[in-house]
Amino acid sequence: MAHRMTRREFAMAASAAGLAAFGFGGRALGGEPQTLRLIMRNDLRVLDPMWTTAYATRNHAYMVFDTLFALDSKLQPQPQMVGDYSVSADTLLYSFTLRNGLKFHDGQPVRGADCVASLKRWMARDSLGQTLATVIDGMTGADDKLLQSG
Repeated sequence: MAHRMTRREFAMAASAAGLAAFGFGGRALGGEPQTLRLIMRNDLRVLDPMWTTAYATRNHAYMVFDTLFALDSKLQPQPQMVGDYSVSADTLLYSFTLRNGLKFHDGQPVRGADCVASLKRWMARDSLGQTLATVIDGMTGADDKLLQSG
């Protein structure tokens, strides 16, 4: 009696064949590189990462919103929106200068005050932000390009 292959068995066999071809240095199906399309596990229902813990929202936010610093391929923080930064000799004052050309979706420039407002919003909702808020005296968007915290 012939065994009928289920969808799950077919998918596993096809995946194994594709991995075997890739693992041996060949191309799966022998053709040109293809586009990998993913289907998210959940729908993106909320765009604001401060109001949900959904990973789909978090992942979307990392793809569309800039941050002051971002992690590189070695998980080391690197300036993203920040052009230059410094720490005072007594390590009590941190200054961040935004890089040139940062704009919102409507073309308005991103200012230091905008970044301070975003950080304060984050600090009010996130446990790490709440802890950070207890150890700083304050933050200012000193001018259009400068943020200071101490």
